[in-house]
Amino acid sequence: MSSLLFNPITLGHLSLPHRIAMAPLTRSRAGQPGNVPTALNVEYYRQRASAALIISEATQISQQGQGYAWTPGIHSAEQIAGWRQVADAVHQEGGRMFLQLWHTGRVSHPQFQPEGALPVAPSAQAAPGKTFIVDAQGRGIWSDVPVPQALTLAGIASIIKDYRQAARNAVDAGMDGVEIHAGNGYLLDQFINSRSNLRDDRYGGSVENRSRLLLEVVDAIADEIGAARVGVRLTPMGRFMGMGDRSPLTTFGVIADQLSERGLAYLHLVEPAMVGVEKDPQHDPAWDYLILTMRTRYRGVLILAGGYDQASAEKALAEGRADIIAFGRPFISNPDLPLRFRLGAALNSSDASLYFGGGAQGYTDYPPLPVDAIC
Repeated sequence: MSSLLFNPITLGHLSLPHRIAMAPLTRSRAGQPGNVPTALNVEYYRQRASAALIISEATQISQQGQGYAWTPGIHSAEQIAGWRQVADAVHQEGGRMFLQLWHTGRVSHPQFQPEGALPVAPSAQAAPGKTFIVDAQGRGIWSDVPVPQALTLAGIASIIKDYRQAARNAVDAGMDGVEIHAGNGYLLDQFINSRSNLRDDRYGGSVENRSRLLLEVVDAIADEIGAARVGVRLTPMGRFMGMGDRSPLTTFGVIADQLSERGLAYLHLVEPAMVGVEKDPQHDPAWDYLILTMRTRYRGVLILAGGYDQASAEKALAEGRADIIAFGRPFISNPDLPLRFRLGAALNSSDASLYFGGGAQGYTDYPPLPVDAIC
């Protein structure tokens, strides 16, 4: 039986040899000081270059955009140089890579903000969650997030400029494109969802207003690097960090229509059945309807992520639910995941205690298939 996962596909300006993408995975291992990619990060991504497309871990567009300890940026010369080494290593192995651009908005802490300011958000409303900061002894700890400051129009304009510059920096670093992170309860998602956006100006209220910032960011980046180098990630009906929308089918349907007109590389959706990193036991069939509606209304390449294994990925492709499937945790412990799928080989299990922070253990020390298993 032939495998749809191994059919080639064109994505923007890239020709992908198969349809097994590596999903963005926060690993909190950027070099300090400065949140700079290091040789360890180079090796991590090099090992996984057989993915059809690597989508990098979320990468802050500015210092203001940082929300967690030890996450990388793309706004300093040192960070650009670090990512250039990553891109070069992936390309030398024959791979392709997009850098995911991130602004965490209210999911942040004054520790990360310029001059210790409050984080920014569409509205002065705290997120119901915690973020990961560094204590006085240099250890990572979880901390409550404060009530943020509501962005001014001038502040919004500045963030759009930051996104544009970050995309330019990513391409200058050798990346094949960028993915705009507009999900998981971070800044752009905070604007999209009615529960977190209480504004009464041109960025709040109607779905057209709440989606305005995302579309202005998309247009600015497309103008800077070309639409074919731009992807967008959304989490429709996501509830992480206090998200919620009064009419998600309308909201995300409108966004799908708008993105479809822009000639982007792809739209990347996280299945609504995923909450955090675990399957939601209260799966609502209406969520499937939303995904299928967006599949119909977005006329470009669609990537889906969310707890897939090889069998369910094949099924999703066969049903026309998606064009590419992105795998997250399986790529953590299986750097050669496409080969293992092709051969039907067993997968390594991963150690969740080593997902965030640390060094090579649980990061670059997962073994590939032995040579005798391949022959």
